[in-house]
Amino acid sequence: MQPNVTSRYGRVLVDPLVATNPVTLQVLGLCSALAVTSSLLPALVMSAAVIVVLAFANVAVSSLRHVMPQSIRLIIEVTLIASAVIVVDEVLKAFMPGVSAVLSVFVGLIITNCIVLARVESYAMHHGVFASLLDGIGNGLGYSWILLLVGAVRELLGSGSLLGYAVLPVRAAGGWFEPNQLMLLTPSAFFILGLVVWLIRTLRPAQRETGERPSQRSPT
Repeated sequence: MQPNVTSRYGRVLVDPLVATNPVTLQVLGLCSALAVTSSLLPALVMSAAVIVVLAFANVAVSSLRHVMPQSIRLIIEVTLIASAVIVVDEVLKAFMPGVSAVLSVFVGLIITNCIVLARVESYAMHHGVFASLLDGIGNGLGYSWILLLVGAVRELLGSGSLLGYAVLPVRAAGGWFEPNQLMLLTPSAFFILGLVVWLIRTLRPAQRETGERPSQRSPT
């Protein structure tokens, strides 16, 4: 494989981690990022589910893009995504029923996750199978590290544990740490996610939105 081709494929996989992150830059997939991050385990399982669905959907759509009728392409894409989600949901119910109950309807809502449909429409429909696979994995990983970060911070500060294992000695057990119950509520995810977006855009000024100043507006 030629170096420039390798570099191009590498960017497809790596860019979604920060440079084109679907959550912090494109502001997609926020519902699950806010709803399933009260602890690290559900965030971890949700992340794995989204990566699997994204990779499958991208590969399937890329494979069928030349024979897919344009008039019904969205129906076919949603059907492929839904099929992958159903399989993932059934696997979770069979092998991780507790986590499946915590995730509740949010696994099913992967079908309507903007990230998945955006990638199959904007990328998989126009690129080859291997590149689409890397794009699906890359965007899944970009989504995942945000989920895992938010979930880890919320569980650590909200209960003093990670993955259910005690990390900070809580005061109720004779330790020094007093858990912040606010971290177990959904609004805390807004604050944490907002801080992550602020930090990334501070370190990467190119991602800042340049709003039009009032003085530059055309007179009405």
